[in-house]
Amino acid sequence: MQTRFFPVGFAFTAFLLPLLIGCQASSQNPKTEVYDPSADSLRFAGETHLRNIRQLTFGGNNAEAYWSFDDEKLVFQSDWDAINDQGCDQIFVMNADGSPLEDGERYRLVSTGKGRTTCSYFMPDGRIVYASTHAADPACPPTAMFEQGRYVWPIYDGYDIYITDTQGSNPELLIGGEGYDAEATLSPDGRFIIFTSTRSGDLELWRYEVQTGELLQLTDELGYDGGAFFSRDSKKIVWRASRPTGEEADVYRDLLSKGFVEPKALNLFVADIDGSNARQVTDLPGANWAPFFHPSGEKIIFASNHHSMDRGGRLFDLFMVNVDGSGLEQITHSGTFDAFPMFSFDGQKLVFASNRNASHTETRDTNIFVADWVDTPEEVDLHFQPSR
Repeated sequence: MQTRFFPVGFAFTAFLLPLLIGCQASSQNPKTEVYDPSADSLRFAGETHLRNIRQLTFGGNNAEAYWSFDDEKLVFQSDWDAINDQGCDQIFVMNADGSPLEDGERYRLVSTGKGRTTCSYFMPDGRIVYASTHAADPACPPTAMFEQGRYVWPIYDGYDIYITDTQGSNPELLIGGEGYDAEATLSPDGRFIIFTSTRSGDLELWRYEVQTGELLQLTDELGYDGGAFFSRDSKKIVWRASRPTGEEADVYRDLLSKGFVEPKALNLFVADIDGSNARQVTDLPGANWAPFFHPSGEKIIFASNHHSMDRGGRLFDLFMVNVDGSGLEQITHSGTFDAFPMFSFDGQKLVFASNRNASHTETRDTNIFVADWVDTPEEVDLHFQPSR
């Protein structure tokens, strides 16, 4: 799964991270009406690349929202009790502009309503892939945040990857077998799914060819490899990984044998889509994760707490970095949790999850937000100040 990472102190009950094929994405500033900074109540000073931020969910824990290929819809996971009374994350679809769906509802359940789900993603034909434990057990699996005094994520062996339509009818098993299979995303050309699996004994990246079902293991170094995405041209992948050594390697193996992983040291890597030419992009302390390629393919946007390690690492913001590791730039400045970014296929918008709100008050709700993306900030962006 593009596993959620929430530090201790965030009440997230779930676990914890081309416009069309052949079309070229634009990375120019959005063509909007005259911008009114005073109306941008969800924007914070210093957020020079974001305008017209809109909130799309309004309670509970909502995350991992990803665009449909036509940029019309978002698929996301949620435990928000207003739409989900099951007790742990289920998968929903909504319109990207917040308007009601065809049936008048704003959010449509597309998973089974059983087990725990994670990491949903659209196919080019509008179908949805996601991971779920419902076949192993219809109940929510037990959660654990600490093991041996360490903050951990549970790695559920019951996760398999399913495919369903936008109505949630007739889910079919797509990728299964022994162990954990989750964190599936699709290449923009529609050819490949990349996912994380323990089928080889470690948390490794695997590639699934949609037409043939052929599997290829992409990583083989000790450590957690996950949360992978493809570049817009479908030629590269970016992901988060840990590379424990010495005593930390022994701890990693022990935790994994018990179904846990400790996400305290993660950095970003890129490679060709067959796993070749892999190299590390970031070398930062803390957890650097949830990466996604900028439409140009020359930069990566990601979530990180490296800048708050002296405060316990509790603050996560979005950052952007060149693929060679240079030019690190902070994107969000909300003073709270910001993560799970994805650019729309036309390059004009960014969807992300955040604990921000219009009153700029503290909350533990994590919601979905969409912003206009400003590639080249103008004076009004550089000097933006919230009006409150």
